[in-house]
Amino acid sequence: MSLTASSPLADLGIHRATIHLNPSVDQLYADAIRLGEGVRAATGPLTVRTNKGGRSPKDRFIVEDDLTRDTVWWGGFNAPITPEVFDRLLARMTAYAEGRELFVQQVYAGTDPDHRIAVRMVTEMAYHSLFVHNMFVRPTAQERLDFHEDWTVLNIPSFRADPEQDGVRSETFILVNFTRRMIIAGGTQYAGENKKGIFSVLNYLLPAQGVMPMHCSANVGEGGDVALFFGLSGTGKTTLSADPARKLIGDDEHGWTDDGVFNFEGGCYAKVIHLNPQAEPMIYRTTRTYGTVLENVVLDPAGVPDLNDGSLTENTRSAYPIEEVANHQPGGRAGHPKHIVFLTADAFGVLPPISRLSPEQMMYQFISGFTAKIPGTEEGVTEPSPTFSTCFGAPFMPRHPGEYARLLARKVQQSGAQVWLVNTGWTGGMYGVGHRMSIGHTRALLNAAIGGELDSVPFEREPFFGLEIPTEVPGVPAEVLNPQRAWADHDAYARTARKLARMFRENFTRFEAGVDPAVTASMPNPDS
Repeated sequence: MSLTASSPLADLGIHRATIHLNPSVDQLYADAIRLGEGVRAATGPLTVRTNKGGRSPKDRFIVEDDLTRDTVWWGGFNAPITPEVFDRLLARMTAYAEGRELFVQQVYAGTDPDHRIAVRMVTEMAYHSLFVHNMFVRPTAQERLDFHEDWTVLNIPSFRADPEQDGVRSETFILVNFTRRMIIAGGTQYAGENKKGIFSVLNYLLPAQGVMPMHCSANVGEGGDVALFFGLSGTGKTTLSADPARKLIGDDEHGWTDDGVFNFEGGCYAKVIHLNPQAEPMIYRTTRTYGTVLENVVLDPAGVPDLNDGSLTENTRSAYPIEEVANHQPGGRAGHPKHIVFLTADAFGVLPPISRLSPEQMMYQFISGFTAKIPGTEEGVTEPSPTFSTCFGAPFMPRHPGEYARLLARKVQQSGAQVWLVNTGWTGGMYGVGHRMSIGHTRALLNAAIGGELDSVPFEREPFFGLEIPTEVPGVPAEVLNPQRAWADHDAYARTARKLARMFRENFTRFEAGVDPAVTASMPNPDS
């Protein structure tokens, strides 16, 4: 239908456009194919290719004004921009949007009615609209009648900024304005920017409500025992939380209230490169399902997705409603966590496959957020490289890391949850020498931890990081448990461990002034 001046988009300055309001999956398939955005795979999913293989974190800015000046931790990924720059770009975008075809989805971010936000997603691409339909919480018909958005996202990929004229870094931009409660984005077709933008909004808003926002997946056992899995893309959050014996609450973003855990999303965004149908059958099935969006997945000549083809990017993705997971948790909510798992893909091969953390080590590892960037997860990353990402999600955390760490520590203390550090990266040597941890071993370790089997086994302390390592775990060879024993050259292991320990200490210098001395005292010791 055509919009008029009285339309819901008139407040954006868009008065003449053709809009599709809350279109169906069938309509979005038809429109995406009509507009040349993608094709339907022989197995059912809508497959699309994007001009960006991943997020563009260096092109994300937050408007600095009276609201954010003293509440955002400026620096790193939280780059400031003026309200004037935002307003000028918005005016140019809305003028560009006049007369165009737009797709509008009215959705919620958050399954907890007390803490969710209503979001109006205005997108240029039909495929983005299907992505939003899959990934966010879909209102009921009655809720749609009474829908009043708290936030608006305007995403027009074909609109490119002029860095000199617009005061941004490149043609790509993602600007967050907390005062106007709006995100504007252009220059990138990568759909993940839609969800990560709103995730950043919740990460800013919820701590003021006493709610811990978390970049983690979550599942729950038959007895109501909740487990959280923190980690960056490629560390196994989605894979390891998709456990046939447990119900999936969500695969990426959650909040922790005084009542328990709730999912921010209504879908999953799984990385599917080299996906193994035997090891990960639930995720694999979605790559053969109508309604799924496959992003940058190559089709073979018969139109069947080739999950082993990373020629477009290693960051191939499947976006699907959580209802496609047979054993998902209805309502996306559960009680307080009993176990918390920090996942890291250690490219140095130094960290144990599983270790038990003290409260001080928990805060230290949470603030450090060590892992390795996986090729294709971000623009410009072509090979694994060690990185520290505070709170296991630095690009999405507007507040000071210490604020999130203190809130998490308080929640952990109140719940009595046990925290584990799990390395899904390399063993037997660093990247290029050793090999990737067996997913079978990782699952066995997690099942033992979450099932309480490690409560009665002996532990030994690793010398460089002070980590407690179980000496025996059913189904896992003893030599795998202690990384030093997994290396053929023990001296090389010690040298590498000392090198990594120094990196940890150097990274943490910027946080020391804002944390408890007991946390600082838990730092690794390269002189061991």
